[in-house]
Amino acid sequence: MESTETTYFIQIHPLDNVLVALVDLPAGFTVRFNTMTFKTITPIAAKHKFTIHDLSEGNSIFMYGVLVGKASEAIPAGHVITVDNVKHAAQGYQLGERKTNWSRPDVSAFKDRTFMGFHRQDGSVGTANYWIVIPLVFCENRNVEVLKEALTDKLGFKKPGSYENEVDSLIALYQTGKTVEEILQADLQHTTLVPPSNRLFPNIDGIKFLNHDMGCGGTRMDSDALCGLLAGYITHPNVAGATVLSLGCQHAQISILEAEIKKRDAGFSKPLVILEQQKLGTESRLLQEALKQTFAGLMVANQQERAPAPLAKLCVGLECGGSDGFSGISANPALGHLSDLLVTLGGSVVLAEFPELCGVEQELSDRCIDVDTANRFMGLMSTYNALAEATGSGFYANPSPGNIKDGLITDAIKSAGAAKKGGNSPVTAVLDYPEKVSKPGLNLLCTPGSDVESTTAEVGSGANIVLFTTGLGTPTGNPVAPVIKLSTNTALFNKMPDIIDINCGTIIEGTESIEQAGARILNYVIDVASGIIKPKAVESGHDDFIPWKRGVSL
Repeated sequence: MESTETTYFIQIHPLDNVLVALVDLPAGFTVRFNTMTFKTITPIAAKHKFTIHDLSEGNSIFMYGVLVGKASEAIPAGHVITVDNVKHAAQGYQLGERKTNWSRPDVSAFKDRTFMGFHRQDGSVGTANYWIVIPLVFCENRNVEVLKEALTDKLGFKKPGSYENEVDSLIALYQTGKTVEEILQADLQHTTLVPPSNRLFPNIDGIKFLNHDMGCGGTRMDSDALCGLLAGYITHPNVAGATVLSLGCQHAQISILEAEIKKRDAGFSKPLVILEQQKLGTESRLLQEALKQTFAGLMVANQQERAPAPLAKLCVGLECGGSDGFSGISANPALGHLSDLLVTLGGSVVLAEFPELCGVEQELSDRCIDVDTANRFMGLMSTYNALAEATGSGFYANPSPGNIKDGLITDAIKSAGAAKKGGNSPVTAVLDYPEKVSKPGLNLLCTPGSDVESTTAEVGSGANIVLFTTGLGTPTGNPVAPVIKLSTNTALFNKMPDIIDINCGTIIEGTESIEQAGARILNYVIDVASGIIKPKAVESGHDDFIPWKRGVSL
């Protein structure tokens, strides 16, 4: 068997000295690349990389045109690279010249497009209309759960997908005397329960309950950051109003939350209920007040209706999780093109997950609009990595077992592909968690690579939609912002249709270009932003919310 490029393998950048297998290649497979001809020495699984030259121990390995590792032993041409023969390595970085010139994409197909959104008094526009209920401290989680139980079903916001029928079937089998073995072998048919269409407030998309385990007992830095994050959700364009429960004695004080709200929206005017249990006394009084005042706020919030808004009002969070060896050549570059389209249209995009920018710091810092912005990015990166190394786990430890199994064997390989989501536009702002996006263009936000923590942070900073690429499959969602899932390969799209919205495997198969996929995704985003399409994470109720405990997560 012989090969041709783009059918069996691909070189991502002309400087790369490894190729990416697009399909499974057997040992002895003849590779014809440029002027070279050689055979694969080992089987190469799709998504994995193999060398095009003989490498000696210590030689550099390049992908995406950057250093991504070094050979830990001699590697002959045609041999797969693995964690056993390659170790993480990345280029250093320093303040360089500004490289902010870029080729803007053609946006003629989108320049007059609008989406139907919820217009807020601060000028932002929501893609949804939610009421949120938040504890300022974990001590109030139980009371939040009581409110959830009381409000969700009665107001018509229960999500489909209950497994009560399966439990009924198991009970019936048990009562008829079936053995453990017979129950384990039983075929349980899942019936999706359709919730009644009795929503009392039709213009409200739901009431979301954002429990967490913070607010006291940790560092003051973490409790202050929590107040900033919660303020980001309260002032978020997708949020119509909020109920906040406080115990009273915790680190995360009401006064800190109120100051963070004012910092983000000086003229804040949404309905806001803040109740302190130690002032009110009994739980019964707290909950009754919460119910009355929340219901009154819902009546006000229900008066909001969708109206046309320019695409410049979109703020899109860029996320990847469960990444694989195709992420950096299909779904992530497609998001990169969408990012460039949206920036050209005057919108905002948020690239986060700082541990997954390791190795591309020089490129991103050079793209920062000014020296101060570049220095802030490099400072946050170096400080974060130093804190991680102090705990015995620097950025080099970021790839998960799933990443490694599917071809991302060093953090720099993973990072170089992850950064493709940010496209080619200049970096207009660098934000530290949990700061708010206030400038159009490409924003870099310091967050962990952890899917839920990063998505939680992006939305807290203002993303009104999140685009989430995955090669292995992950159900991550968010309580208030639609999270759209994009698969890097067609096999995953077909295997997990209950969580994947868009297939980017067409790029790998050669039936669609990166630019065509990016435009297709933007059309989908417009429909989601208008409430025409509900992503799978919204339909399934994946309301994941985890604040970042600074310095703990990669």
